[in-house]
Amino acid sequence: MTVNPIEMQKNLGGVSYPASKDEIVRQAREHGAGEKVMDALESIPDKEYDSPAAVSKEVGKGT
Repeated sequence: MTVNPIEMQKNLGGVSYPASKDEIVRQAREHGAGEKVMDALESIPDKEYDSPAAVSKEVGKGT
């Protein structure tokens, strides 16, 4: 599954890091993230992420 990293980061605007997976998924949903972005974020490990880059790195592992 290929996720546009720019689109994903737009959907994560306003997330205060460090953030849990739940916070990241909630924020993306509130920003109207598309199905691909939501699927990618829901598949990342349940842990705290310290930056948007850490989220992107984890999403990249799932592709």
